[in-house]
Amino acid sequence: MKSADESWEKALLRIISLLNDEGVAYTVSGETALRVQGIQVPDPPDKIQILIQWDAADSLHEKLQKLVSGDVLKNLRHISFCLNIDHFTAELTGEYGTVIRTDPDRIVYQLDGSSIYVRSPYYFLNRYNPEDSRYRAVKHYLRRIQQTDSGENRLAWNEEAFQAWVRRFGSPEQAAEKIRRDPTGRLAQLAPYIHEVRGKKVINLLGSHGGKALALALLGAQVTVVDISAENAEYARQTAAALDLPLKYIVCDVLQLPDDEKTADYDFVIMELGILHYFVDLDPLAKLVRDLLKPGGQLILQEFHPVSTKLVTTHGKKQVVFGNYFDPTLRTREVAYSKHLNAAETQDLKSKVYLREWTLGEIVTSFARSGLRITRLDEQPNMKISDIGLPKLFTLICTK
Repeated sequence: MKSADESWEKALLRIISLLNDEGVAYTVSGETALRVQGIQVPDPPDKIQILIQWDAADSLHEKLQKLVSGDVLKNLRHISFCLNIDHFTAELTGEYGTVIRTDPDRIVYQLDGSSIYVRSPYYFLNRYNPEDSRYRAVKHYLRRIQQTDSGENRLAWNEEAFQAWVRRFGSPEQAAEKIRRDPTGRLAQLAPYIHEVRGKKVINLLGSHGGKALALALLGAQVTVVDISAENAEYARQTAAALDLPLKYIVCDVLQLPDDEKTADYDFVIMELGILHYFVDLDPLAKLVRDLLKPGGQLILQEFHPVSTKLVTTHGKKQVVFGNYFDPTLRTREVAYSKHLNAAETQDLKSKVYLREWTLGEIVTSFARSGLRITRLDEQPNMKISDIGLPKLFTLICTK
């Protein structure tokens, strides 16, 4: 005998099949979208809630007469009607003047082997206040996803990372010599934002192989690195030993940083290049930064610009739009260091990393609502002639 959830899912998939047959765009919405994605709400809906393209509602009502329950209802903003399928009621609603297919909160979700369109969990975070049960349910769901993803990302970053850095920078001794020769130069695009650091306390979150942290240490800073990869840590420690520098390197998920390390006495929190996409929710990260900084301390965040990671790429000399800037879908990719390995080593990699690519607005908003004060946001251009006019990086400065 089928469970209630199985029967409910079967009814939902039947309705979606009917909509697909009629070529009507739809999005599973409301608490139904949360339930489909495994997000538990205290009071699940009595009706299956689905948004449909509004100008298809009247004709769809006529074609599905055998399943229709009641008349088409219209007001100034909506048109709706109900269907009865497998002892379940579905409410189909169209919102006047909207286009379902361009909804930035519409994502693809796999349900029982079928690809369906649902409202993204992030929609509910943007629409409801933190006291709303739906908001809290989504936050709980994202915490579970983050824990799972962090486990997968840890596996990926502990396969061949040390060897990748050897191929990229040379042995730790060779890397140390490059840092010693020009520590300010090793800071690269961060250098204009970091001035006198001698005697300052700095923490580098997701500090990877430690190159930036050790450059800062050579310039006189007291530096701590936090990163999930033991292989990254080993490369950094060997490089620090070659430089005869002290380096505190904490191997852990940054969101699991022990409470006694959240000392609120850091002059700078530094994060840079290819790190924000490891978080499915930026609010806990922003709170961690606030908890680490002393009053007047600064966050220096430098990251790849979302336009270049989510929207536009270059093929030859031609710029091509390849993605959806607003897409909040969680994706899997090869681990970043794999590009520094040879073909055989790359083929042996078993793990993938799980990424959530953020818009610039989402990033700035998360750090602003943590209580940090945004003092500067710079957008740096791509310096390749074929990419002229496109942003490559952005730098966000926040003060506690």
